[in-house]
Amino acid sequence: MSTLLQVDNIECRYDQLVITQEISFSLNQGDICCLLGPSGCGKTTLLRTIAGFDPIYTGAISLNGETISAPDFMVQPEDRRIGMVFQDYALFPHLTLAENVAFGLRKMPDAKRKTRVAEMLDLVNMSDLGHRYPHELSGGQQQRVALARALAPRPQMILLDEPFSNLDFELRKHLGLEVRRILKALNISGILVTHDQTEAFAMADYVGVLNQGRLQQWDTPYNLYHEPQNRFVANFVGQGYFIPGTLQNHTNAATEIGVIEGNRAYPWEDGTPIDALLRPDDIIHNPQGPIKATVEQFTFSGSATLYRLKLPSGQVVESMFNSHEEFNIGDTVHLEVKADHLILFPRTKAESGSNF
Repeated sequence: MSTLLQVDNIECRYDQLVITQEISFSLNQGDICCLLGPSGCGKTTLLRTIAGFDPIYTGAISLNGETISAPDFMVQPEDRRIGMVFQDYALFPHLTLAENVAFGLRKMPDAKRKTRVAEMLDLVNMSDLGHRYPHELSGGQQQRVALARALAPRPQMILLDEPFSNLDFELRKHLGLEVRRILKALNISGILVTHDQTEAFAMADYVGVLNQGRLQQWDTPYNLYHEPQNRFVANFVGQGYFIPGTLQNHTNAATEIGVIEGNRAYPWEDGTPIDALLRPDDIIHNPQGPIKATVEQFTFSGSATLYRLKLPSGQVVESMFNSHEEFNIGDTVHLEVKADHLILFPRTKAESGSNF
């Protein structure tokens, strides 16, 4: 695959306030990535610099091997061939849907423009609604039109700034998968900004986790979940608990629920106090299992139930049970550990046993 976008050690500022710093990543043609992080972490600022709305203070941004942003140089947004889909749709209320989609095609011959508009409306399953106005549509339909308008000029890349945040959960989920299908069908790269990790994991080939203006990890959703590089990523991505233990032989950790072995070796000395990350899928219900715990809370989600469980020491863990295995608060259950990924961090008193 060829590299489409290269972000190289950029820093962004508003006046003298540093918003992002030392950000580097690349995106291949046809890949979809997500910038994920809490509010105020710098993800929208980063998206705006890629779009060309904001300058960069240091570093460089390249598209197809050509520099589009540097401290002393910036290609204007309209010359970057980058489409943008906003959170509030930004449709023109006085124009029909077809006219909205055609807005960026004014230099195209009439017949070709009409054909392109029809193609785009058909692509987002709205081919029979081109005569309507935005106020006649639902939020999900308006967002489809906004996507069609952004795709109509055939951009090299599309940027989506929390485009589904105004929609309800089921529609957000459905539309996210639909947008992924459309971008993949057109082989157009996309960058999504969101604070919703479920949305990020469903849509993206790669996810960049940001915190306080720095890129914490750029990786596949699988690796972010199973191989977080620091405590922040471990806390922010997925559910789970840290339980205290002691490093043994560099490749396993002794904890109150037994020795946990995994897929990596750690360089610390034997006996180093550690915290082991345990996800709900690392702890399995087993009626003959060696670990006893008490049900504190549970959340039913249809095919599975997430149980919050207290160990004899008072330490809390979580486990995902098949929904047919029903228990009540106060019940005792038996467990075993099936952790293929050994994720450890040096323990501090304040962090030991923390949940997220």
